[in-house]
Amino acid sequence: MPDTLPTTLRAPLREVPFIRRGTAEFRRANLAFLCAGFATFALLYCVQPLLPAFVADFRISPAASSLSLSLTTAVMAFCLLVAGALSDAWGRKPVMVVSVMASAILTLACALAPGWELFLGLRLLLGIALSGLPAVAMAYIAEEMEPSASGFALGLYISGTAAGGMAGRVLTGLLQDWGGWHWAMGSMGLLGLASAIIFWRALPPSRHFSPRPLALDGLMASFTLHLRDAGLRWLFLEAFLFMGSFVTLYNYIGFRLIAPPFSLGPGAVALVFTLYIVGIGASTLVGGLADRFGRRAMLWVMLLLMLAGLGLTLPPSLPSTVAGIAAMTFGFFGAHSLASSWVGRRAQSARAQASSLYLFAYYMGASLIGAAGGWAWARGGWGGIGWMLGGILLVAFLVALRLSRLRPVGQA
Repeated sequence: MPDTLPTTLRAPLREVPFIRRGTAEFRRANLAFLCAGFATFALLYCVQPLLPAFVADFRISPAASSLSLSLTTAVMAFCLLVAGALSDAWGRKPVMVVSVMASAILTLACALAPGWELFLGLRLLLGIALSGLPAVAMAYIAEEMEPSASGFALGLYISGTAAGGMAGRVLTGLLQDWGGWHWAMGSMGLLGLASAIIFWRALPPSRHFSPRPLALDGLMASFTLHLRDAGLRWLFLEAFLFMGSFVTLYNYIGFRLIAPPFSLGPGAVALVFTLYIVGIGASTLVGGLADRFGRRAMLWVMLLLMLAGLGLTLPPSLPSTVAGIAAMTFGFFGAHSLASSWVGRRAQSARAQASSLYLFAYYMGASLIGAAGGWAWARGGWGGIGWMLGGILLVAFLVALRLSRLRPVGQA
């Protein structure tokens, strides 16, 4: 079914019903976004526990292996800036369906890649494909759901992304231990393909969407407006710093845990990624604390927690390392929920573009700092990672202190 109706057949906007809570359409839409969010972030992060296997199979360095995630997130970051504008012209559902379907097919192709260069090329294309869902999902929910139901629907979508991020790490690690990384990635591709088909069949077509021609000049004007705001610039920098630190921790913790004195197998290392679930509850809890103590104070508290967690990973003790990863994960999700909501409240107009810039900085941090982690690992092992991330998180803490003295704008 087409995403839009011809103008002559479209009823006036006020007469077109929204998707209401409790209806079959509402349940179908929520199932669709739960599957799509799960698939998108599972396919993005499924390579993270496989990095040591890439080192062994392709005979590359740990730094080179991290490009399988860093390259994808870098391309995705740039494409997020324009994917929303493309959906304004091409339609919400078509862009999202193509995004999830293409991502699954590219992951299946990665599982069959005979060489590292081809594998990286496919992951680069994956970054382009993946950008279509995060950039458009919130716009669809805002347009098609009745206001009283949109918050619940968005929460389910975010839950799907969090579950996908964890499952992508845990399942591939466990499947690799059983049948190798090719089998693990192929299984994730099939899971993504099944999710894409459910999404395509279950998601109702847009009824409140009217296509608009591409207007890149207006897009650039909105970006310029936000970058002139000092507070937003600091928040974008924070996203770059704490996301980069978090991804680097998870990129290289596997190399630390398979080496002495831990000497864990791939399956046991994969179970460490279940600590990701700590972050799923962090956003809600920290949001409640922010209402009581203030967003400004809670942000630097979360960054101090990340610093403390990093310190706990340095001794050669498995319980200490696990506790440190849990603290880093909680602090990261708490900081992310605070900073992302702060961006939405501080931006006085064109909030979608402000969110795009935030996500751009967020994923570029994952790409650039994640890649730099390979240099730190090669020169100093986990101690090198600790020094690098400690310096980055210290800068993030100082930025948070600067934000705490920021002059409010509007509701910020």
